[in-house]
Amino acid sequence: MDSSTAGPGLRERKKEATRQAVHEATLRLTVEHGFDQVTVEAVADAAGISRRTFSNYFTNKEDALLYGEEQQIRALVRTVRDRPADEPAWPALRAAVAQFADRVAPPEREWAVRTRLAMRHPSLLARQLANHAALERDLAEAVAARPGPPSAPVRPIVLAAGFLSSLRIAMRMWIEEDLTREPAAVIDEILDEMGRGFA
Repeated sequence: MDSSTAGPGLRERKKEATRQAVHEATLRLTVEHGFDQVTVEAVADAAGISRRTFSNYFTNKEDALLYGEEQQIRALVRTVRDRPADEPAWPALRAAVAQFADRVAPPEREWAVRTRLAMRHPSLLARQLANHAALERDLAEAVAARPGPPSAPVRPIVLAAGFLSSLRIAMRMWIEEDLTREPAAVIDEILDEMGRGFA
């Protein structure tokens, strides 16, 4: 492999490492000081970058804080795409959740922090909903060609929106129950209920 092939891959890995470092710094400072007290300048200092560099990666602290969640959902979309092509849409989504959870166990503390913050801060909730709207399109595209009952073109969009809404509801329930159950158990309960219309 020559350097022209290896170079872009290395640059992308470095960019991803910087994004992850900024995200983790934002989360850490939010836990220590509260979201309202965290500034972009403080995050940049904690991540060892300049304010200008921060702006090259994230628009604001909301984006930086929610980056981990966005990456998890994008990875979930890729897992759905990798499911067998003859698998119907809703079973593929359910299987992808289980497969993804087994392969990449998310830090429960981070999930809890993000969910609690989104419930309390309108700016975070708005950013989270905007992220999910963009990812709904990717998820709808991933399931559109899968076998299932004849339906209007809107069905994959509704299915994707219902699926992501189920994940949000499950995380909120998990928080309201004071983390007494495994997140996967709460997700399964909500997906069982939502899936009655899609199975």
